[in-house]
Amino acid sequence: MSLNKAAKSLDISSQMEEYSAKILTAKQEISKIVLGQDKVIDRSLITLLSSGHLLLIGLPGLGKTLLVDTISKVIDLKTKRIQCTPDLMPSDIIGSETIDIAKDGSRSFRFIEGPVFCQLLMADEINRASPRTQSALLQAMQEQQVTISGVQYDLPKPFHVMATQNPLEQEGTYPLPEAQLDRFLMQVEVTYPSEINERQMMLQTTGASQEKAVKIIEHKDLIAIQKLIRSIPIGDNVVDAILKLVRSARPDQSEFKNVTEFVNWGPGPRASQALMLACRAKALIEGRYAPSIDDVLELASPVLRHRMSLNFAARGENITIDSIIEEISASI
Repeated sequence: MSLNKAAKSLDISSQMEEYSAKILTAKQEISKIVLGQDKVIDRSLITLLSSGHLLLIGLPGLGKTLLVDTISKVIDLKTKRIQCTPDLMPSDIIGSETIDIAKDGSRSFRFIEGPVFCQLLMADEINRASPRTQSALLQAMQEQQVTISGVQYDLPKPFHVMATQNPLEQEGTYPLPEAQLDRFLMQVEVTYPSEINERQMMLQTTGASQEKAVKIIEHKDLIAIQKLIRSIPIGDNVVDAILKLVRSARPDQSEFKNVTEFVNWGPGPRASQALMLACRAKALIEGRYAPSIDDVLELASPVLRHRMSLNFAARGENITIDSIIEEISASI
């Protein structure tokens, strides 16, 4: 190994140790506020560290909004929130142009920024917005910029979208377009807390004083961590596992009978990219110098489940997307 490579490797190792400790402290700080959702917190942080966007699926009252608000305070992100409704328009999200009239009577257009101009955008109950409005986020999520009247406007860095969705409410809702779902790095299921955690939650949130989130990570540090993630080495065996997993989930490329019979469409290349980054981020959070195949298997469902669709016959056979992912994962 050359001296330059050795020095670079040593520098990456020291940075990983420094940032891993900070992330662990941030995770502990978030866990003080959001009780009983350790796995959800982990996957939310993995998504942010991977420069991705997150879709939280869960019933009302499980702390989805609280989680996003707490993360924004612990990582010091400028946050804005939109409450999605059927009458929400694209301009309500990205902004619009208005006409300014000067004293001399001359007129000019002025762009008024929408709530998307922030570092962390919370889209609450995103499936209540119409597809037209949902699609307003597509360019922002993928390219971190928006186009108004042919002019491109860059969004602040870093930029992340954390959207919530109620899985039971179907009236007045619109399914998210597949192209938009693919922009979310992970879809995370938020479930009920355990009895012990719910008891702690009752005591902590109904008392005279309540825990408050403390800033642990500057947003500039988050950008540095996101760059570091891409420098973390990853073994060929892990790369091969990711490729096999993603390609086996596609009906035209899979050797699995359940995939070819019951899957309409499978994950694209974005799934491979997302899983690659997520595994590296998970390794950093846990203080490891490289990701493992176990990371791939653990993160397979949240990365792939929203990038796959089952046909009608799957319902009759009680086949679910998660069961198919588990079957593929078992072969790796």
